[in-house]
Amino acid sequence: MKLPAIISLLCISSVAFAQKDTAVGKRDTLPVVIGKKAVTLKEVVVRSNLNVPAFIDRIKEDTSFYKAFRNLKVLGYSALNDIRMQDKSGNVKATLNSKTKQETRNGCRWMITESEQSTGDMFDKKHNFNYYTAEMYAGLFFAKDTICGESNIVKGTSFTMEGKSGIEKHKEQLKMLFFNPGKKIPGIPFIGNKIAIFEEGAAERYDFSIDMDQFKGEMCYIFKVTPREDLTRSEKDNIVINEMTTWFNIETWDIVARNYDLSYGAGVYSFDVHMEVEMTKFEDLVVPKVLRYNGSWNVIFKKREQGVFTATLFDFNRR
Repeated sequence: MKLPAIISLLCISSVAFAQKDTAVGKRDTLPVVIGKKAVTLKEVVVRSNLNVPAFIDRIKEDTSFYKAFRNLKVLGYSALNDIRMQDKSGNVKATLNSKTKQETRNGCRWMITESEQSTGDMFDKKHNFNYYTAEMYAGLFFAKDTICGESNIVKGTSFTMEGKSGIEKHKEQLKMLFFNPGKKIPGIPFIGNKIAIFEEGAAERYDFSIDMDQFKGEMCYIFKVTPREDLTRSEKDNIVINEMTTWFNIETWDIVARNYDLSYGAGVYSFDVHMEVEMTKFEDLVVPKVLRYNGSWNVIFKKREQGVFTATLFDFNRR
């Protein structure tokens, strides 16, 4: 069943919940089940008078997580960078610890490295990264040269691999997947619509639940996506997002944090990644404050890489 139909039924269900307040008090959750599709509302959510259909629709169309990273293209900020590459046994074999500062002026941005320490073979003789995990990190938070003419506009922006080919194209595709989970990324072989969890086909393989609790002192709605427990073996083969939990501010519906697990192994790509992202607000912009990555991945013809990294961003400014 298509998501609009689910939303329509949720509208009806919301009215029914209001009429059955006595019954609600006797239960911890109130599931809405349509065929194999389930949206579970925790009791505290029902009592909060959340407009469930509007909330679900907002999540479906949400681009704010992706935009938060694009906001970094137009802001100055400082960053503490901690990258650790590991061998198959989890032993650290290369590290990078640095403090960097991005400055902006007249529509351009550039980076200053204030301190840097590295071990192992993190860099080659020309100070280029030996690891594409580190290259992916650098593509998000480092600017090797002065970059001009960028914007943080998301509306109307489409993912494109224009100008990229080979390994560079594959790395860019995976970066989009890791930092915009739940949205379709065109051109990734064998994955296709499997990651578009709100679209027909993929949505029916997942359960959605909504709860309400604090995240580091901030009251939030918690939207959780997990694969259905009754999936067949062939259906499980189509799962890429093993879990995704997002905290939304109850007043603004801004994303406060998101944790997610992604894994897949076929064709060009193989990855098993856990990520945690915490957001903050600078003026009117939502921006990432802390990003933690722990995982392994490889691209065809390249060795598998395993590592962890943490980015801590602060001192945001706009000039």
